Amino acid sequence: MEIDRINLVKKNATLLHDKNTVEQAIKSMAVTISKDYKDKNPIFLVIMNGGLIFAGKLLPLLDIPAEIDYCHATRYRGETSGGELIWKATPQTSIEDRHVVLLDDILDEGYTLKSIVETCEKMGAASVKTAVLIEKEHDRKAVEGMCADYCELTTPDHYIFGCGMDIDHYWRNTDAIYIYNPEKDIEK
Repeated sequence: MEIDRINLVKKNATLLHDKNTVEQAIKSMAVTISKDYKDKNPIFLVIMNGGLIFAGKLLPLLDIPAEIDYCHATRYRGETSGGELIWKATPQTSIEDRHVVLLDDILDEGYTLKSIVETCEKMGAASVKTAVLIEKEHDRKAVEGMCADYCELTTPDHYIFGCGMDIDHYWRNTDAIYIYNPEKDIEK
């Protein structure tokens, strides 16, 4: 993607959740997770690459000891719709008999998250919970009624980017969440 188009994508995007809203949502989630895991020994698995920014903001706010590892599974590979699940890395730390909290950017349809949960269960986790920054509102979930265990923000069914979510591998680094407007991609 050329730099002019990359910049145009953000310029023409619609702000969905500003930096302050995102920060407040993460602070609220940190309080809840800290309460829920105060007497446990959780391991937080960051789902790469999308969960990186969210995890970097959430983990320092937790008031509990946090062991951290990562995994990497993807269905998007730079596209705006998902395909076959590809595993790039599984957790390196043993999660057997551990309380696992998966940290990801978004719960869209949930196929990737569902597969990672199932993998953690097969690896012997005592429990597996999901924490996502934002959840998309639609009826195409991998499992009817699927939702994250921890989530503070929602979005209508639009392609969004920012705070870990990308558009063509760019703009994960923004501190707000934007709706992509493809019809405005070409300046008239």
